[in-house]
Amino acid sequence: MKAKGYIINHKTVLKLMKSLNLKGKQRKNEKYHSYKGEVGKVAENLLRRDFSAEKPFEKLTTDVTQFNVCGEKVYLSPILDLYNREIVSYSISLSPNLEQIREMLSGLFEKLPETARPLFHSDQGWQYQHAEYQRLLKEHNITQSMSRKGNCMDNGAMENFFGRLKVEMFYGEKFESVNAFIEKLKEYIEYYNNERIITKLKTSPVKYRTCHQ
Repeated sequence: MKAKGYIINHKTVLKLMKSLNLKGKQRKNEKYHSYKGEVGKVAENLLRRDFSAEKPFEKLTTDVTQFNVCGEKVYLSPILDLYNREIVSYSISLSPNLEQIREMLSGLFEKLPETARPLFHSDQGWQYQHAEYQRLLKEHNITQSMSRKGNCMDNGAMENFFGRLKVEMFYGEKFESVNAFIEKLKEYIEYYNNERIITKLKTSPVKYRTCHQ
């Protein structure tokens, strides 16, 4: 962002907001809790909060978040590539069920290079303990990793994405219908991947990946 020849970064914006006594949208706690105890096999935390990766599809992370829209709940289940913070696959559903996870994984498998051997991290939600989910990961040479119980920051990169998404396109906004919201959510993910500047990358996720391949 530029103004009169000067580059305005996020620190400058914060200073300007403070001087004008302006406040940004506040994050709210609307997290979907999928943990139902140990209903299947729990994997070890292999990620260990190392949210860096040297190449695409080396480390992936996922979770489910919910939105309360027009009296209904909408659930988003995305996969984030820790290499460039790109959403490589996602599913939107009115129910946090196994079919949503199947759809999300199907999108991932279509993009996954044959030589890729990703580490795939999640929390201990029932979906990720499910035998079918774990079987599908093994069939595609994916190693499963899980956060420790009650340690949301073990999946801090995904938590950060959810927080950013809700602040930028959900909190304080009005939607005419659930379908209208879902379209806006899809538009945001497209914008996030292709246009939104990630401070650490100094460009968008997709541009970073294409420029470094």
